Amino acid sequence: MAEEEITIATAVEGRRREFSIGRACARAALSKLGFPPSAIPTGPNREPLWPSGVVGSITHCAGFHAVAVALQKDCVALGIDVEVDEELPSGVLPLISGDDERNWIANAPQGRNWGRLLFSAKESIFKAWFPLTREWLGFEDAVVTILPEDRSFVAQLPHTIVPANDFPSELRGRFLIADGLILTAVSLAASMANHSPLAGAQTESRPGTK
Repeated sequence: MAEEEITIATAVEGRRREFSIGRACARAALSKLGFPPSAIPTGPNREPLWPSGVVGSITHCAGFHAVAVALQKDCVALGIDVEVDEELPSGVLPLISGDDERNWIANAPQGRNWGRLLFSAKESIFKAWFPLTREWLGFEDAVVTILPEDRSFVAQLPHTIVPANDFPSELRGRFLIADGLILTAVSLAASMANHSPLAGAQTESRPGTK
């Protein structure tokens, strides 16, 4: 659509393709909420601009795209992220984590890429935070506790950041590791109670995944 094409007019072919697939998934997800097909333009900070009364989040990695949307009257903040299930590049973990988070990862059960999961969780947290507060959130600003037993995580936001619109100082999310992917999701219900943001999601899987 013309309003979307402006955003990617000078982008390389790969970027144009992933953008178009993401927007197609977004329209499919919105249709489940009863919205007709329409353009989803991009804001000044590269954020998708959803129809009035809607919150949503778009994510992608190699061969996989996903979108989650919800009505704002039910959910005031929503963020999702997907990453390839592999180790973080060397030197990245210290840039995205604090001492407590690194200590937990060092002693966590073997066989999982916990550093990549931590990165994904913080990406989901930022995607939920920014549209509601219009403030940037650094990796150091969210302290994440991973709870492997129920595939969830809790993020503590420091008291030095004043929450806008009664944004809470603690967020809860869920994660899934499957088919070579790490998926994380954070939502904040209108009642300020946590609930799953995955309902209404539309995804396109890479070959060999579900």
